[in-house]
Amino acid sequence: MPPPAAVAGDGVVPLPGAGVARARATAAGSQRSGRPVRVSPCPVALSSSSVYPLGVTEAFEMAARLGYDGVEVMVWTDPLTQDAGSLSRLSARYGIPVLAVHAPTLLVTQRVWGREPWAKITGAVDMAAELGAPTVVAHPPFRWQREYALSFVDGVRDISRRSGIRIAVENMFPWRARSREVQAYLPGWDPTESDYDHVTLDLSHCATAGTDSLAMARQLGSRLAHVHLTDGSGSSKDEHLVPGRGTQPAAALLGELATGGWQGTVVVEVNTRRSRGQGERELDIAESLAFARLHLAAPAGAEA
Repeated sequence: MPPPAAVAGDGVVPLPGAGVARARATAAGSQRSGRPVRVSPCPVALSSSSVYPLGVTEAFEMAARLGYDGVEVMVWTDPLTQDAGSLSRLSARYGIPVLAVHAPTLLVTQRVWGREPWAKITGAVDMAAELGAPTVVAHPPFRWQREYALSFVDGVRDISRRSGIRIAVENMFPWRARSREVQAYLPGWDPTESDYDHVTLDLSHCATAGTDSLAMARQLGSRLAHVHLTDGSGSSKDEHLVPGRGTQPAAALLGELATGGWQGTVVVEVNTRRSRGQGERELDIAESLAFARLHLAAPAGAEA
């Protein structure tokens, strides 16, 4: 049964779940203690994949209603996600900017924008430029894309420098089958081992790979350009849990980024496919935003 709703302004929104209430209570306690707090300048966006199986229109609507700063569009088989004009109209309608475009580099999007892999990257870059989004998220090539992989590191660097759009390559994970690890990506799933200019750090992928997201962020240093805020338990499955529900040091990571003056974009990318109705989906997405806002707050005067 979905949770009850409360009227807020002109719309109806779900009452805050335990995680949201806990985040608000902690923030209020900091204010009552007299400790000055500043909020990190980095925006918090909602990945359109977080509302799946709903579509990109619902992602813009939910982001606007819940108070997100923007949207990351996952280019999908849905034609709306492939058309910059349609996305621009959605952005204007809801007053929510597109802050990043995720290139169609998943197994299920291999036929989107043709079969040639570089066309997917350049198409995403062109869309980002048209929408005013500073970042494109891309996955490393699959192992069977050997020719593409040979020129990938230099290729994304060249396209990024010529276009002015950051192409932030995402950390992935080894695939596991019958207790065996399969290296599915070239040059590899770990971006610390490749010479990328810009990297997207996904916390669920860290959990699946058995790595520590905070340690990876520190190792990446200034190359860390973009964060997919989520969580995982260490399962062999890519879980994309609500942050704080897994084993990754999500709170510590956000706190360190905030005190360090990091100015990338934090994107909530959680799995709500099994939500029991729209109310539960919205609670998870609202709780993820509250988690981000709380832990991106840093004591005023903290060293940058």
